[in-house]
Amino acid sequence: MSKGAPVGHTWRWIAGALVVLAGAALVGLTFGPAGPPWYRVLLDLVDSLPGISVHAGIAPQQHDLIWQIRMPRVVLAALVGGALSMSGAAYQGVFRNPLVDPYLLGVAAGAGLGATLVYAARHGATSSWSVDPVVVAAFVGGLVAVALTYAAGTAFGIVRRSETLVLAGVAVVSFLTAIQTYVLQKNSQILRPVYSWILGQLVSATWGDVRLVLPYVTAAAVVLLLHGRLLDVLRVGDEEAASLGASVRRVRLTVVIAATVATAAVVSVSGLIGFVGIMVPHIVRLLAGGSYRRVLPLSLIGGAAFLILCDLAGRMVIRPAELPIGVVTAFLGAPFFLFVLHARTRRT
Repeated sequence: MSKGAPVGHTWRWIAGALVVLAGAALVGLTFGPAGPPWYRVLLDLVDSLPGISVHAGIAPQQHDLIWQIRMPRVVLAALVGGALSMSGAAYQGVFRNPLVDPYLLGVAAGAGLGATLVYAARHGATSSWSVDPVVVAAFVGGLVAVALTYAAGTAFGIVRRSETLVLAGVAVVSFLTAIQTYVLQKNSQILRPVYSWILGQLVSATWGDVRLVLPYVTAAAVVLLLHGRLLDVLRVGDEEAASLGASVRRVRLTVVIAATVATAAVVSVSGLIGFVGIMVPHIVRLLAGGSYRRVLPLSLIGGAAFLILCDLAGRMVIRPAELPIGVVTAFLGAPFFLFVLHARTRRT
């Protein structure tokens, strides 16, 4: 490739991905099991633009449904999907394995345990909190779990192989899952809300949730995008990357922290939504190539569009009831994962 071509080609991919995201957002805002006809939703969106006035012909309640229910839900779905997808791509770059997901180091187990402990302890006594304690506990639990994983991986010195962290993550996940199971057995009355949270939920999305996670996702995205070139260097291996001047330990720690913060933040408000961090980055690599300077931004945008559409499917499939978004992503992701695993096995 020439020096100028990759940059221009990357920006064309990003522009195309942004068009797809805009289309997914419009579809997510326009359609639903209840509300005004789709064309009146579009008219109301146009009416909100500065300097433009059209007669949307919708009632105030329908206007509130669009802007206070659908809009924050679509925005939160975009943040969650983008963060999970980009974090998955970042983890895959650090561990040089395209089948790694953003929950590898224990974020999901820690968040699930934190949420479970709050459900077991609060008994409805925390409704006056300005921030839902389940969200706080899930966020802190996810961060603590990854800190435990990293501490276990570095207990006997500096980690030089990524496999050490993976094995430490497996041990931490098993330990935290055992504690969560014990708590659930002792408090059987919380099984329904806990499993409802675990299956993923955007139904209660608010602008407060968006404001809560936006700073973390934004900061993490900036850090990860700035490390795209270094992740490309890590693809050749730790020793080779070090010989090229890369600080492998610093890059790995920085990327893991940024991806973990983003994942813990979005999981705390959405619950556990699987396969997004595997499926979207893999599709991006198939379409646009393996350079992380392209994979990371396209995963961010593509994951946002993907989860918006998955959430819409969950709203529409069994209406007026809703299918948990984690179920929708599992329906799509599990067969995709098996297909990718089969393809990789055949190549080896």
